[in-house]
Amino acid sequence: MTQRKIGLFAGAGLLVATILWGGGFVAVKDSLDVVPPIYMIALRFAAAGFFLSIIFFKRLKKMTRSSLATGIILAFFLFLAYAFQTVGCVYTTAGKNAFLTTVYVIFVPLITWVIAKRPPGLHVFAAALLAVIGIGLLSLNEDLTVNRGDVLTLVCGFWYAVHIVFIARFTQKHGEDPITLTILQMVFCSVFAWLFAPFYDGPFPVEAVTTTRPVLSLLYLAVFSSGIAFLLQNVGQKHLAPSTAALLLSTESVFGAVFSALLLGESMTVRMIAGCILLFAAVILSEAPKGLSLGAA
Repeated sequence: MTQRKIGLFAGAGLLVATILWGGGFVAVKDSLDVVPPIYMIALRFAAAGFFLSIIFFKRLKKMTRSSLATGIILAFFLFLAYAFQTVGCVYTTAGKNAFLTTVYVIFVPLITWVIAKRPPGLHVFAAALLAVIGIGLLSLNEDLTVNRGDVLTLVCGFWYAVHIVFIARFTQKHGEDPITLTILQMVFCSVFAWLFAPFYDGPFPVEAVTTTRPVLSLLYLAVFSSGIAFLLQNVGQKHLAPSTAALLLSTESVFGAVFSALLLGESMTVRMIAGCILLFAAVILSEAPKGLSLGAA
C-alpha cells in the first residue's frame, strides 16, 4: 500500500474518531448531574484501559521502559485537557464546549514553533485573530463577561494541542507503538483522575455506577469515545503531520454541536452561530494554506 493510501485511511480514521467524540460531548453533559467531572474521567478511562488491555494484551507484553515513560507523559497531558474540558462542561453548553475546544488547532503550530523552532506563517496569526473574534462572539455575555466554563474549555484546548504535538513526536520520530501508547494513556489518565478526584469532587458517587442512564453514558465514553477514538487518533497520527491531524480532529466541534442540538435540544443565538462560523473559519485558515499532508511529517 502506498504512503498516500495509508494517509487517506489514517485521515478517515481520524474523522471517525471526531464523530465518536462529538457524541461524547452529549454523553458527558447528560451525566454531569449524577457523575462529578473528575470521577467521570477516572471511570471512563479505567474502563477504556481495561477494554483495550484485553484486546491487545500481547502488545503490552512487549512494552519497554521508554513506552511506559512516554505513556505516562502523554497521559498527564491528556488528563489536564480532559479535566479542564469536563469541568468546563459543567458551566457551559455541550455545543459551546465542543467548538471552543477546537482552539487547539491554532495552538498546535505555535507550540510546534517553540519546540521545533519552525515559525508559523502569517496565516496562523491571522487565524488567531479571527479565532479571538469568534470566541468573543460565542462566549461573551451581554455585560462583556465570560462564562467560567468557556474559559476552562479554552485552557483545555491548549493542553489538547500539547498532547497532539507530543503524540506525533513520540510515534513518528521515536517509533513508539501507537497501540501500546493508547492503552498506557488510558490507564494512567485514569490513575491521575482517581488521585485527584477525592480532593475536587469529594466522596465517590455510588449512584454513578448504580443508575442506568449514567452507566450507559459511561460505557459509551469508555468504549467508543475513549478506547476506539483514541486508538484511531494515535494510529492515525503516526501517518499524518500534526497540523493535518489537528485540522481533521477539529471537525469534532461540528459533530458535537449537531449532536447537542439533536439529542439535548440546545439552541444558539445568531451571534453565537456567527462566532462558531468565525472560529471554524480560523481553524481552516490556520492549516489550509499548507494543504493536507497525507503522510508522516
